[in-house]
Amino acid sequence: MTTSIPAGYVTRRPRAGDAPRIHELISLCDVQVIGKADMTLDDVADQLNDPSFDLGTDGLLVHDATGRLTGWAWAWRKGAGDNVDIDVVVHPAAPELTGPLWDTVTERARRITAGLGHDRAVVDIALYREDGAKRAVAAARGFGAATTFVRLRADHTAPVRHPALPAGVTVHDGLTEEVRRQAHAVEQAGFAEHFGFAPKGYDEWYDELASSASTDWSQLALARLDGEPVAMLLGTDAFLGDENCGYVRRLAVRPGFRGRGLGRFMLRRAFAEDAGRGRAGTYLHVDANNGTPALGLYLSVGMRQVLAIDVWRRTL
Repeated sequence: MTTSIPAGYVTRRPRAGDAPRIHELISLCDVQVIGKADMTLDDVADQLNDPSFDLGTDGLLVHDATGRLTGWAWAWRKGAGDNVDIDVVVHPAAPELTGPLWDTVTERARRITAGLGHDRAVVDIALYREDGAKRAVAAARGFGAATTFVRLRADHTAPVRHPALPAGVTVHDGLTEEVRRQAHAVEQAGFAEHFGFAPKGYDEWYDELASSASTDWSQLALARLDGEPVAMLLGTDAFLGDENCGYVRRLAVRPGFRGRGLGRFMLRRAFAEDAGRGRAGTYLHVDANNGTPALGLYLSVGMRQVLAIDVWRRTL
């Protein structure tokens, strides 16, 4: 997978125990760009432990002659489709690694999708709006802006009341397999037309979430209307350790049941649950260009934008 790494550097595949050093490198680079570390150690560990991430082929570490970690690059499939996420993180003292590592992960993306039976690779990379240098590299390599994900936050500075249940609606947590399977089905239907969405069967979906240190199945909520599954919200602890905040990883309403206030209800319920847990706020990400009026909904319930992350794309 390596492509012309300069002499004097040593490459190897990652192991689960590398998470602290990888996190240190990512945090160093994030501080330079946005002024703070944005990933947690658990975020890095989750990637290395994810069943869909192959440690033997999908990631690469680069160390300099002193043993310092100077590069971390990866390509990560999304389900069984032709879409692959990549990233390249290079220590500021080793800019000569940038080109070879980009070549390495784009070639790995090609091989991933070819192995899945596709004749192309649709490659995405997430870039902070402030990261002019990385955006310039992406542009020079044929990537172009595809969409923007906005990070929003609701602050819980006072008690938050639970919203009243809409008529005919019941809410169930994710502690049973029946609820998890129904929530998965709602999510797959609700996100089918969204940017970058890759369909996943229940087993893959469950295994991915079960491998994450931030998953708490009691924070999975399924809404049924007259007994029929219609909406789901998956909350996690992804922002708990560093910011004492909840995180809405997924909020979906089945297409035939939109426009009835179910999304607003589920979101306001999540705020109340997070506030009840003593959390300072609730985060979520939303595609600013998605076809549903999601961004307007989130802003209307008091959320505010705290970060913009652009996704750039190239088809190989």
